[in-house]
Amino acid sequence: MPLSRRRSRLVTGLAAGVGILVVLAGLALLVSNLWIRHSADPHVVTSVDEVPQAQAAIVLGARVYDDGTLSPMLADRMQTGVLLYKSGKVKKLLLSGDHGKTTYDEVNAMLRYALDRGVPAEDVFTDHAGFNTYDTMYRARDVFQVRSAIVVTQGFHLSRAVYTARSLGLEATGVPADIQPYGSEWRFAMRDWLARAKAFMELNITHPGPRFLGPVIPIEGDGRATRG
Repeated sequence: MPLSRRRSRLVTGLAAGVGILVVLAGLALLVSNLWIRHSADPHVVTSVDEVPQAQAAIVLGARVYDDGTLSPMLADRMQTGVLLYKSGKVKKLLLSGDHGKTTYDEVNAMLRYALDRGVPAEDVFTDHAGFNTYDTMYRARDVFQVRSAIVVTQGFHLSRAVYTARSLGLEATGVPADIQPYGSEWRFAMRDWLARAKAFMELNITHPGPRFLGPVIPIEGDGRATRG
């Protein structure tokens, strides 16, 4: 067989293999997204009024600006969390975000928001190692011993957050915190499509531990024990 024909067949075979891998990756992405939505959406409500009673609201962190101001998304999450507390739906707030560097601190900015709006300090728990949704829910279960929770985040993120919480054993209900438009919502939605595939792998195949655990601080106790 001429060398040129062999090369042509090799290139064709490689292209076919790449095409098959792309199709399989696309199917995996689609299936994981559909499965997470199917599993989580029955446990997502549309308003605070529909939320069942729970031990705590888990408010997921988001961007904080250099001056300590909450981004619009995070401000809406905190507003929803405080409303859940003041309406008697939850007894505690668990504020979970990224405080992995001294120069960046989501958690204490969230804490100040809650305290400034009259939530008693003992009822506000802070999780300084909530670097992602998986770590937050894992630590909620194992560090803070949360059994039932209302998960507070934006709608594009809610299915994944609730699925993660429930897969890790929490009796979780999700409520959206979409109070205002944010701009470029499609970018967040597209990114979460990929994140759902990763979550499906973690929760059903790889089962990693969180980056940090630490001593048990029960959610039924005093939140001031979590300051740092």
